[in-house]
Amino acid sequence: MGRLWWRRTPHSVAVSSPARGGRTAYAALAVVAAGSLLHYIPGPPRGDVSYGPAQTTAAFHHIVLPDLAVVQGSGISDASLDRLRAIRGVSDFIALDGAAVTSGGAKVNVIGVNAQQFRSWTPLSTASNQKLWNALDAGGFIASTPVRHKLRLHKGRVYSLAGAATVSLDFAGAAPLGVAGIDMVVSNKVSAQLGLIHNLAALISAPGLSIATLRHDVRAALQGTAAKLVTLRPQHAPPIVTSSGKPTSYIQLFQESAARYCPGLPWEVLAAIGQIESGFGANIGPSTAGALGPMQFLPSTWAAWGISGFGDKGPPNINDPFDAVPSAARYLCAAGGSTAAGLPRAIFAYNHADWYVNEVLALARQYQQAYG
Repeated sequence: MGRLWWRRTPHSVAVSSPARGGRTAYAALAVVAAGSLLHYIPGPPRGDVSYGPAQTTAAFHHIVLPDLAVVQGSGISDASLDRLRAIRGVSDFIALDGAAVTSGGAKVNVIGVNAQQFRSWTPLSTASNQKLWNALDAGGFIASTPVRHKLRLHKGRVYSLAGAATVSLDFAGAAPLGVAGIDMVVSNKVSAQLGLIHNLAALISAPGLSIATLRHDVRAALQGTAAKLVTLRPQHAPPIVTSSGKPTSYIQLFQESAARYCPGLPWEVLAAIGQIESGFGANIGPSTAGALGPMQFLPSTWAAWGISGFGDKGPPNINDPFDAVPSAARYLCAAGGSTAAGLPRAIFAYNHADWYVNEVLALARQYQQAYG
C-alpha cells in the first residue's frame, strides 16, 4: 500500500480535564468533445477512493470538491472566467481544455489541465501521487483505469494521440480521476498541440452557497452566454439508518459510531477523518510513522483507546473498521469532541496540525451539505 508521509496520525491526549480531551462524492461527469458537453452521471460518495504511492510537494495542500461545472462548446471567454472567479462564495475554480481524440483506433475524451492545479480536484490517492503529476507536467498523459485496460496501455511506453495533430506521449500511468467519462488527462502544454478546445469547461467549488444561489450567480456572470451548467454536488442523501446489528455502509458506520460512542460528535467529522486518513480503508498502512488501519492509529494509541465495536467479541482489531471507527469516536469524545466548542481541540488532538483541523472541518461541512 502507498504511504502518505504528510498525513500524521492520532496522538495520545490527556483527558483528565473535560476541556481536553472532517459530499463527499467526487461527482461524475463526462467530456463529449464534438458536442462539447459535460453531463452528470450519478457517482460514488466522495471519499470512495483508494490510495497509491505518494510523496507530495508543499504546493499540494487539500482536496477540492466540485459543486458546479460550466461548459461552453466554443470555449469560455477570459472575461467570463474572470467574472466566474469573482463570484462571492466561490472558494476554488479551475478551467479545463477538452476534446475527443483518437488513440489506438478508439475515440477517447481528453482534458488538458494545469497539472499542479488540477491534482487537487482529483481523489486523494491520485492527487498525492507526486511521480504521476511530475510525469504529466513533463508531457506525459494519465489514463483512467478502465481506459488503461481497454487500450492495453503500459506505463512508460509511448502512444499516439490524434487530434488536430498526432502527438506521441509517454503513458505516465493510470489513476482514479474522480470523474466518469474523462478518459485521459494531458497538461495544458500539450492541449494546443492536440487541438483541444481552450477553456471548454470550468469547475467551481463554493461550499458555502446553495446550488440555487450558485447557479443564479453563475448565469449572471455569464451574461447570457449559451453555456451549460451541470450540478455536481449530490442532490440526494441516504437517510440516517440505525439498527441493532452492524452498519451496512461506511456512511452508516460513521453515523452509528458517533451516535453510540460519542453522542454530540458530528458523524460528518468521523467521515472526514476516515476519508483523509485512509480513503475509507483503502490504505490501511502501515504509514511511515507506523500507523495502521482505516482510521490510522499508532499502535501505542490503539493500545489505550482501541475497543471492540458493535458487540464484537475478542480483542480490538486496528484494521477492522467496526472497531477502528468507534475507537476514533471514543478518542475524539475524550478530547472534547462531543461539544461544538471542544470539537476543534479534539481534532487537533487526533493530529497536531492546524491545517488538519481546518481540512477536517471543511470536509465535514461538505458532508453536511451533501447528506444533511
